[in-house]
Formats: sequence, structure tokens, C-alpha cells
Amino acid sequence: MVTVSVLGPLRAAVDDRAADLGGRRQRAVLARLAVAAGSPVSADLLVEDIWSGEPPPRALAALQVHISHLRRILEPARPPRAPATVLVSVAPGYALRLDDDALDARRFTRLLDDAAGRPPEAAQGTLRAALACWAGPAYGEFADEPWAAPEAARLEELRLQAVERLAEARLATGEDAAVVPDLDRHVHDHPLREPAVRLLALALYRAGRQADALAVLARVRRRLADELGVDPGPPLQDLERDVLAQAPHLVVRSAPAPAPMRPAPPPPAPVRVGRVRAQMGPE
Repeated sequence: MVTVSVLGPLRAAVDDRAADLGGRRQRAVLARLAVAAGSPVSADLLVEDIWSGEPPPRALAALQVHISHLRRILEPARPPRAPATVLVSVAPGYALRLDDDALDARRFTRLLDDAAGRPPEAAQGTLRAALACWAGPAYGEFADEPWAAPEAARLEELRLQAVERLAEARLATGEDAAVVPDLDRHVHDHPLREPAVRLLALALYRAGRQADALAVLARVRRRLADELGVDPGPPLQDLERDVLAQAPHLVVRSAPAPAPMRPAPPPPAPVRVGRVRAQMGPE
């Protein structure tokens, strides 16, 4: 079985053995096909993307060499002249075909969907499994490439939502003080994420730290005003008012409402079908 990991450094394994994917450009070919999530990518577009719009005269031939090497790496037992089943030729180019959970990004999003609507106790395990898929920034060394950046940003937003959903599930099961350090780190790294600030302030209040909860809310109010020129949204304003009033409902446990997992995130890099310039047959 072939697995490919893009939630962190680009990695691949064949039957649980790490595969050497070669140099950066060859690795970029695999990453670019992973972005397409199984859809074909034309040879012309691969050349344009992998060489950043400035391909050398024999770029197409070099691409075919990279494809050939990757096929041997990913399917070492494939008989000569047998069709590839992982990195396949699909007119007018190539596609990466993997089992459902063999791409870690696909497994991650499936687990997020599975967690939606579950009771807090059950949701925690699923969300932890989803977050365990991550080993670093999505698409690693290629995250800033124009063809990878939209998908990397989409996945990162989903990761942040997963962190917050896990914290909310823990709050719903009474882990008020225990969740504070994790939320504090999360807010430190993402100080303008209002859902995260709301959860941190609520956790502090429920842990008996009303003054700290108000300080967190005051800090984000100042930062939003200084950096964006806006006030906190209604959820933070309502929470601040309720904390000041010590509203009884703040300590009532309830299951977290399922959050929509794809709130119009940036779409993956478009797969444009280009003109075929050479016959793509199996290696």
C-alpha cells in the first residue's frame, strides 16, 4: 500500500517503508499532483507550475523522467510495461490515485466530518486522531508555491477549527482548568481568532479565574482596535457582559454545536487542462 503525507514535510511510504522521493523538483511533481486530489493535471500545467512559469527548453522531457522515477519509487514491484496504478497517465497528463485514507489530508478532513454531531466524549477522540495527522505546516517546503498555497491555507484553517472544536468538547465535559494551557498557547499563536479567545475566556471563568478571563477579553479588544480598527464581534461582547454579571448560564454544560467545516475556504489550486504535447504512456 502507498501512503502520501502532505500535512508537514512531504513524505511517502510503500508497505510502511519510507520512500526516498528524490530531489526537490521531483518531490514537487508529487506534491502538485496531491493538491489536485486525484484529478488529472495536464503535462503543460505541471511544467508551468514546477518550473515557476520559466521552464527550460526540455522541461517536458524532464517531467517525464521525474514521473518515471516516481512510478518506480511508489510501485517498486510493478512488472515492466505494466500500467501504473498510483501515478497514472490520464489525458492530457497525470493523476495521483490513492486509497481513501492513504493521503493524510483526506484522512484528516474525513475525521473532522466524522466528529461533527457526536457527543463531546466521542468527538474528543475523533478530533485528537484528526490533529494527530499533522506533522508540520501543510505541504511543508512547497506551502508558499502559488499552486500549493490555497490548499495549504484551507487545510490550516481546518486545523485551527479542529483545535477549537476539541477545546469546546473538553469544556463540555468539565475540563475547564485542564484546557486552559492548550487554549492559552493557541491564542498566543493566533491572537485575533475570536472563537479561540472566547473559549479561553470561558475556560478561565469556569476555572474560577474571572479577572483573568476579563483581562483576556480586554486584551483582544485593544488588539482588534489597534491592528484592524474594529470592535470584537457579538459573541465576545456578550461573553464579556456575562462574565462581568457572573451570569449563571456560563457554567451550564452543553454539547458544542457542530461547526461547519468548510466555511468557503480558499479553493485548491485549479486544475487547468492544457494542450498535450507528447504521448503519455505507462512506463
